[in-house]
Amino acid sequence: MESLETVVIEPELDHQSTVVWLHGLGASGHDFEPIVPMLDCPNTRFVFPHAPQIPVTINLGMIMPAWYDIKTLDWNSNEREDEHSIRESAKLVINLIEEEHSKGIPYEKIILAGFSQGGALALHVGVRFPHTLAGMIILSAYQLMAEAHNKEADDANKTTPILFCHGVFDEMVPVMMGRNALDAMVEAGNPCEWNGYRMGHEVNLSELNRIKEWLHDALQ
Repeated sequence: MESLETVVIEPELDHQSTVVWLHGLGASGHDFEPIVPMLDCPNTRFVFPHAPQIPVTINLGMIMPAWYDIKTLDWNSNEREDEHSIRESAKLVINLIEEEHSKGIPYEKIILAGFSQGGALALHVGVRFPHTLAGMIILSAYQLMAEAHNKEADDANKTTPILFCHGVFDEMVPVMMGRNALDAMVEAGNPCEWNGYRMGHEVNLSELNRIKEWLHDALQ
């Protein structure tokens, strides 16, 4: 199977945990690379994969880094996101998790994180993964294939903590979509935290500070 190219930040000290962090539509694995020093996790390896290059329907079919195709801007459409490309990218992310596990890192010391489209895929993979993870960080994102959640969610991650952060003025992913994802995970039984910030489709310093605190708690 195809594997993803990655940007990897090795830990300063012994490798005891890993964060796999997925970027947003049209970005790259370098997008969140600069924040690693701020997070102060000296025993954590950060893996930032580059999404596959695929045509994206809403962008006139242009080929760009994307975790899945988005077919329409209509948030109410059941066919907004392409299921095939979601599932193919999910397999690639699972391979990354398994690679970290093969290095001797327990699954319960691995965190899945992502921003926007990457956050949506991180949530999709995390709730379906058959081994208990340390947690998920879902930034400015939403739930994919919500109708399949109850059938496909694995018991291994039904109590895995999830941190949701979202800009309340987000013009790309409406904050209500993030709230809907939060509500679905709370209903499923996951311990969740929600943080709204006075910003758009972005990340700010207050959010990064909370992510740092949350990471330290999740990986202790």
